[in-house]
Amino acid sequence: MKSLKQRLDTFEIAHPKVAKLIAKTIPAQCPFERDIILFGHKVGHIPPLCKLNPLYEQLVGLRFRALCYLADCCGEDIQAYC
Repeated sequence: MKSLKQRLDTFEIAHPKVAKLIAKTIPAQCPFERDIILFGHKVGHIPPLCKLNPLYEQLVGLRFRALCYLADCCGEDIQAYC
């Protein structure tokens, strides 16, 4: 697991297609967080569980680096990825 974390931390983004793929694939916020609504009333809430993922910090960092690459090196508007 440690070597996978190191690989993600040191992964260098050098191509716009790779950066776009990373930005599209890794969500901006936890996709599992939900409000449970029944007949128009909130009956429960599922909290964000992404921080339980041991690679969460590395994936968020990778997505951030991809967005920075697109904005800084490619001059793209990253609004669509946020």
